[in-house]
Amino acid sequence: MNSNHNETMKALISEEFGKPFVMKDIDLPKPKDHQVLIKIKAAGLNPLDLKIKNGQAAHARVTLPAILGIDMSGIVVKTGKNVNDFKVGDEVFGMAGGIGDHQGTLAEYITADAEHISLKPKNISFQEAAAIPLIFITAWEALVDQINIQPNQTVMIHGGAGGVGHIAVQIAVAKGAKVYTTVKPDRSEQIRKYGAEPIDYTVLSVDQYVQQFTNGSGFDAVVDTVGGSVLDDSFRVVKQYTGHVVSILGWGTHSLAPLSFRNAKYSGVFTLYPLLSGERKKHHGDILKEAALLLETGKVKVQLHSQSYSLEQADEAYSLLESGKASGKIVICC
Repeated sequence: MNSNHNETMKALISEEFGKPFVMKDIDLPKPKDHQVLIKIKAAGLNPLDLKIKNGQAAHARVTLPAILGIDMSGIVVKTGKNVNDFKVGDEVFGMAGGIGDHQGTLAEYITADAEHISLKPKNISFQEAAAIPLIFITAWEALVDQINIQPNQTVMIHGGAGGVGHIAVQIAVAKGAKVYTTVKPDRSEQIRKYGAEPIDYTVLSVDQYVQQFTNGSGFDAVVDTVGGSVLDDSFRVVKQYTGHVVSILGWGTHSLAPLSFRNAKYSGVFTLYPLLSGERKKHHGDILKEAALLLETGKVKVQLHSQSYSLEQADEAYSLLESGKASGKIVICC
């Protein structure tokens, strides 16, 4: 596997929160009976990765020193004896580590539960595949698992140009919904290309866009990818009785009164649970199979930042993520 055949690999170690990574040679992980060993080709970065690196994500339960990184794509180089769905040479992608005590993806190799990953779509690059897992799984859990989105439903997605947001918009459009999303005006054209209606939240108030786009009746479903005051706004824009708000960042303290007065409902999404608990891992693998179908048919495309980074440049990549100046998902090529 490694050219030096000494069963070691290079990995970035986070030794202190908020400090640069340290490159080390460590032992190559060995796959358990239900796992595969993957040569990592690319690792995708998410805002959550930045929070973990800076020690601001207690819910991820990471204890240092640790190898961080959640998303990856790569090639299977070894399979455990109980693995039947994958063989050596398969190109795969998944949300594989960097949470709890799971080794992360900022390394040359990783072991992953075979139920937790999927074959990479043939028509996309390793970089694109590595950018997909966390954001797609999160968007799918919100729209399909929680809302059970149906054709012709009106869906408002807050933050439709962000990581989870731009995937959620495309999933909702692919499912036949009428999709609206709050974005800054410079992202309006991107949203229209996805087949959705951009709403300039810098100009229109909540009441104004509810009146303009739903004749005041509200949206069938709202997906909040922003949190904070945007979740409070979400409670005000759903339909009476049948409205459903889902948030991926519903961690603050919020007044439920506006939602209660609409007889509507609220759900949260916590995408990390299968990795932390060991439960429902197969569900993530199944969602990635759905992702592969939508990617292969061109119904979903992930927007990448124009530059990719090497493992040695990981700190630079995280700095770009922190600056908020990236033009799409940032990927580290291993």
